Amino acid sequence: MIQLLRSMAFIVQMYVAMLVISLAYFPWAVISPAGAHAACHAYCRWVIWTLGWMTGLRCEVRGTPPTDDVMIAAKHQSFLDILMIYNAVPRGKFIMKRELLYAPLLGQYGLRIGCVPVNRGKRGAAISKMLSDVKTGRRQGGQLIIYPQGTRVAPGVPRPYKVGTGALYEQLGQPCVPVAANVGLFWPRHSLLRKPGLAVVEFLPRIEPGLARDEFMRKLENDVETTSNRLMAEAGFHADH
Repeated sequence: MIQLLRSMAFIVQMYVAMLVISLAYFPWAVISPAGAHAACHAYCRWVIWTLGWMTGLRCEVRGTPPTDDVMIAAKHQSFLDILMIYNAVPRGKFIMKRELLYAPLLGQYGLRIGCVPVNRGKRGAAISKMLSDVKTGRRQGGQLIIYPQGTRVAPGVPRPYKVGTGALYEQLGQPCVPVAANVGLFWPRHSLLRKPGLAVVEFLPRIEPGLARDEFMRKLENDVETTSNRLMAEAGFHADH
């Protein structure tokens, strides 16, 4: 019960901080994308810091986060892996649902950091425009963060990797950096409880461009799932499959 109360207090202040930080940085963010990135990094750092002393959940990033223009294909178990991965790279951006553009502040910040809004079924056209904008200087490069399974997946639950990730790998022509995680053990979806422990995201060796799509997908899934299972085993969890 005490841990639940600590978790709820953390969640309340987390959303208050989101409002305060986004408003404080908003003038800078309007002037420059650097201000938007600074705001998002400040928020991530705040959440990670308060998470540690308020709930006992510490965060650790392993491996070498990329600083060049790459695609990051990550295990997605909770909101926490979003924060940890974004905080570890200088110019992270996401493919986001177009509906989020209408969310106050969130939509504006998403656009300013270079997120790619897409309509359902039209991801290819959105990515083509993004690539064109980068080449012409209308959009900054950076680290495009995607989730190959398409949604949050609870620890130990199997879910296929979507072939769209392979298509994106071919279209971008950039290295892909896989990322494994165990964070869902401590920050579960559909729960207010934040469990004490060590949440880890691990940046794995990059997959260079040029692989056939099927070969890339097999390697990506094997690298991410094998390492995620190892990280979860370190925390005492063992998948059944």
